[in-house]
Amino acid sequence: MILQIETATTVCSVALAKDGQVIAYRQINQRNIHAEVITVYIDELLAAEELTYDNLDAIAVSCGPGSYTGLRIGISTAKGLCFALDKPLIAIETLEAMAYGVINDAQIINDEMLLCPMIDARRMEVYTALFNGEGEQVQATAAEIIDENSFSELLKNTKILFFGDGADKCIAVLGNNPNAQFIPNFTNSATHLTQKAAEKFIAKDFEDVAYFEPYYLKDFVAGKKAV
Repeated sequence: MILQIETATTVCSVALAKDGQVIAYRQINQRNIHAEVITVYIDELLAAEELTYDNLDAIAVSCGPGSYTGLRIGISTAKGLCFALDKPLIAIETLEAMAYGVINDAQIINDEMLLCPMIDARRMEVYTALFNGEGEQVQATAAEIIDENSFSELLKNTKILFFGDGADKCIAVLGNNPNAQFIPNFTNSATHLTQKAAEKFIAKDFEDVAYFEPYYLKDFVAGKKAV
């Protein structure tokens, strides 16, 4: 029984998975509400399934890249539960979880298509990586500024499926290429962590709870408060 937490974007989502299958979840797509609802959602899930915290075998969390504040809230919650309950912590990179969310919808992809999850990193910058249809990462995670030349060589001969809140703002720039396809309004979800969380649990691929930190990718730069 794994509790799964996703807070890397504007979505706050928690899910319960048993033996690699989601049995319940709660989520909301609303900015700046994560800290308010995350523990409430976890309590509601457990109560609805007539479970207690002691029934959990591990906590899995989407670890970034993504929103600094969102990641801190999700990972702090996960680490706190792991400390209190003496349960293992499983970390899954957010872009990888997004890719598996699409892979598990077999109607969307084919074997020759690459998957490009994108997380909004302000202006025309996104956090992104490339995955094949088996979930294998074929291009490293990076912060990229998207323009009309982005992915141009790959798009000459390869279909790429773009999705995530970062992809929504790139349609105007990349959408004219016939090999560029988009999933509009893709929503991050804790349910997307299920397959990798189960695999890592079986392999005992756990994090050191004391020292684990979010995968921010970029250093935090505080903005000036508007007057």
